[in-house]
Amino acid sequence: MTDLLYDADEEALRGSVRDLLHAHAPWQRILAAIDGGDPYDAALWRRLVDQVGVTGLAVPVEHGGAGAGFREVAVVLEELGRAVAPVPFLGAVVATRALLGCGESTLLRQIAAGEREVALAVGLATAPDAAPGPVTVGPGPTLSGRVAGVADTAPHGLLLVPAGDGLYAVDAVEPAVRRTPVVSLDATRPLVDIEFTAAPARPVATGAVAATALTAALTAGAALLASEQVGVAQWCLDTTVDYVRQRRQFGRPVGSFQAVKHRLADLWVELTEARAVARHAADRLGVAGAEAALAAALAQAYCGPVAVRAAEVCVQLHGGLGFTWEHPAHLYLKRAKSTAIAFGTADRHRAALARLVDLPAPSFVEPVPDGGAGR
Repeated sequence: MTDLLYDADEEALRGSVRDLLHAHAPWQRILAAIDGGDPYDAALWRRLVDQVGVTGLAVPVEHGGAGAGFREVAVVLEELGRAVAPVPFLGAVVATRALLGCGESTLLRQIAAGEREVALAVGLATAPDAAPGPVTVGPGPTLSGRVAGVADTAPHGLLLVPAGDGLYAVDAVEPAVRRTPVVSLDATRPLVDIEFTAAPARPVATGAVAATALTAALTAGAALLASEQVGVAQWCLDTTVDYVRQRRQFGRPVGSFQAVKHRLADLWVELTEARAVARHAADRLGVAGAEAALAAALAQAYCGPVAVRAAEVCVQLHGGLGFTWEHPAHLYLKRAKSTAIAFGTADRHRAALARLVDLPAPSFVEPVPDGGAGR
């Protein structure tokens, strides 16, 4: 049985990330950045890379990384979810997992050292069992096509593009690559549409290796996103509990009313279960076979809806204050709602879960016509 508890090293990592976010990414600063139209915090991202070494956590030692693993990555994502931090860590981890599957040592070393930003050029809503992307391969090789709704890309970074039967590396600064910002619900995770017009590309992997690496990357994205959702839900629960303890109506704290107690108690139970599911999914990413896919599908089938419910409860129990732009509750509701469709919806993951455990699909039974009872 896997130990899902956090060990001392993971708690120390959590403390470092939380302290850094508390000092450099308070929600007031995030709201101000959204008002200014540029929520991406390059300075915060640089601190996380240089001071904590977040990009090297999942990279093995032989490729210049810390060799820590995905459990540690999940701890970082929990804290980033608690802060709705506008940094491209999830996308960096997904690209790293793809490169690990391709055995691309040079790029892995650059990522671990913080010298290169790499993003997987797939739409944020792409599920692990999705069909290959719409980009085609031409002579050269060159890539042509359009990918919609890509998250966590850097203007001067590298794009890892699924095309044909391979994965290709393309510099985002190429004139043949056009990035168009997309207005999205969650302003703390900007999306872009990327268009390739005969863009020069370098093959990273082809055939079965590329297909396996892409599936593994999307599976890792779904599994690790669950930890970010747990962080979002934890902030919502903690903040709401603190608020209803001090907010008074009819001469007593709001939190003393039975209906409020029950809602928060139910949410605490769901969050505790979600944390166990998310921890299991992160742990199984290092295991061969179908376990990783099974754990990732379970995590997204459960954790996404929990995060949405937690954010909705947060807004509702804050009353009128929770609906104001000046309060950060809406940041968490938008993050929860947007992650509910990232890497596949809960419904899609439930269907995938059923296939993975050989659960037969429900069959439709014709209704009995009127007067046919007993015949």
